[in-house]
Amino acid sequence: MLDDLLRAAVPEAASAAVAIIGVDGIPVAAAVAGEVVRYADAAGTLAAERPAARIDTIFDIASITKLFTTVAVLSLAEDERLGLDEPVATWLPGYYGDRPAVTVRHLLTHTSGLPPVQHVGAAPPGDPRWDLMLSTPSGPPGEYVYSDVGMITLGRVAEIAGGAPLDALVRDRVTGPLGLADTTYLPDPGLVPRIAATEYKPWRGGCVRGQVHDETAHALGGVAGHAGLFSTAGDLLRFGEMLRTGGAGVISPDTVAEMTRDQNVTGADFRQGLGVRIGDPAIVGPLSDAYGHSGFTGTSLVIDPGHALTIVLLTNNIHPRRGRPGIRDLRTATATIALRHHL
Repeated sequence: MLDDLLRAAVPEAASAAVAIIGVDGIPVAAAVAGEVVRYADAAGTLAAERPAARIDTIFDIASITKLFTTVAVLSLAEDERLGLDEPVATWLPGYYGDRPAVTVRHLLTHTSGLPPVQHVGAAPPGDPRWDLMLSTPSGPPGEYVYSDVGMITLGRVAEIAGGAPLDALVRDRVTGPLGLADTTYLPDPGLVPRIAATEYKPWRGGCVRGQVHDETAHALGGVAGHAGLFSTAGDLLRFGEMLRTGGAGVISPDTVAEMTRDQNVTGADFRQGLGVRIGDPAIVGPLSDAYGHSGFTGTSLVIDPGHALTIVLLTNNIHPRRGRPGIRDLRTATATIALRHHL
């Protein structure tokens, strides 16, 4: 059933797709379809070499990165390195000293008043780009506005509070303890043969592969709070199971409960937790109480404790170009199949 779904979706909705459905932590269905590189350009010219996708193909997971940033921040909160309701100005006084009402919780719930994006690529690399990002003007906090800027800012707060770069914090506090060997920022060039290609960007040498697709994360050096991680379906299943089962020693059950609690924000068409979306119609299908996140590249992670389900769907929907239809339908159909496995 899952095999048929992915085969029907490839290559129209995505050039490569991998899905795993876990029930009570046990994979009950897994499927792979497509090729890690299919196209040579945005016009759809077929590449000379088109290696097949595998169950361990590595994908740019885009905004699913936000969940890893969230867990790292919550781990720091457990260690009393930061407080969720403390002002961001505590760690960024030069940028947020005049915005004392903005808290870490606002960043985690996209209610900081920050805009969705801030383009920094025109600034010189390094500190000037970060200065431009952290100086992004904001309105009053309170209303939901999905903001990459907020999660990028959160990543910088984590670095200051944690005393280490964000990639090291994620490795030491999340991926390392869980044994997620294939989940990383800035993948080693030796991993490129396993990595699915994304969008054709001639100014970056062709179809991006092995480097983060997101323009802002790329401009900031490849490591950011909103995007930049690469992972496999197996690793994401283990990460999702950590949340479903109460933290698995990475964070406490109480912290998981707070992360996945409706934070009662206004302005979203789903319930917003800390980092996670609850009941997001774009990814959960019939699982109305499930939580998780999607990624712009065509990825999604959905966790439904009530049905003991964890669902991973990884695709490169944006290879060779963004805007290809069908990914929402594929996510919904995958969740529907998962529910049937539970039943």
